[in-house]
Amino acid sequence: MKSLLWILPLTAALATSCTKTADPANPAVTAQVLNQQFISAWNSKNAIQLDTMFADDVHFLQGETHFQGKSEVSNRWVRETMGTISNLRLNVASSATDAQTAYEGGTYNVDVTPTTPGVPMGEGEGNFILLWKKNPKGVWKLSYAQLEGLPVRVK
Repeated sequence: MKSLLWILPLTAALATSCTKTADPANPAVTAQVLNQQFISAWNSKNAIQLDTMFADDVHFLQGETHFQGKSEVSNRWVRETMGTISNLRLNVASSATDAQTAYEGGTYNVDVTPTTPGVPMGEGEGNFILLWKKNPKGVWKLSYAQLEGLPVRVK
């Protein structure tokens, strides 16, 4: 029994040396963190902040719609819809993060404000995937967003 006692300190030393401690200066980035920042910017209608989150070669797809590049995605998706879509909520079904990519996929819900007077509020829902990649400077950018929505329902 005494001959095995040397294993305990060695095991403790190995376990301690292999444990990665969190660096408060560089908190771990996950798809959840990135998407929460995106949701916060969207729900506060901060188009400028959203612009900074997009990769230069970002893609947005929804049905037959395909916008490509930061300028087109910012103008045609964000600025054209932000005034009518609020309270974005995600229900995540799948998520993963590695050193260079992070994604979440699942379903989304939004409140839809009509553009025509007298039309009731609506609720939109559908499926989503948001894919984030690190750019050459090591900054996370939204590279791909796909939304497949169901018809808007009266709230």
